[in-house]
Amino acid sequence: MSASQTQASPRAVLRRYHRAMLAKSADDLADLYAIDAVHEFPFAFPAFPERYLGRAEIRVGYRAAWQDHPVDITEITEVVTYSAEDPAVVIADHAISGTVRATGAPFNLRGLLILEVHDGLITHARDYMDALSVMGQLGGLVDRPDPVHAD
Repeated sequence: MSASQTQASPRAVLRRYHRAMLAKSADDLADLYAIDAVHEFPFAFPAFPERYLGRAEIRVGYRAAWQDHPVDITEITEVVTYSAEDPAVVIADHAISGTVRATGAPFNLRGLLILEVHDGLITHARDYMDALSVMGQLGGLVDRPDPVHAD
């Protein structure tokens, strides 16, 4: 572990996390985690498991997810960042913006990320993504007429 990791606050780790996402660098992202870290996806998300167990799974999982990713992320904005009662925890409500590669359409996603950081490394992450929004923006959902307001 480097000296910069031991000094890194949860908010500093969160900033590095967002930089790794922007770069789609699975290695940079995985290097932020403790060897035995857990990364959970509490909301069901297609093509993602419920969790990754350990840094190695996080690295492999994100390499696969970002290999042919359909979205080019151009910006991550921290809408609100909260400190928890536990000083090791940071909660980020963030907005992800970019473009859909296939269409050039704008892409926008809100997410909630809860990181627990010890000795400069993430030990536990809870990653809440809006799967329905993602699928809709990528063309994975069919628009259905509103039966209540149909003519």
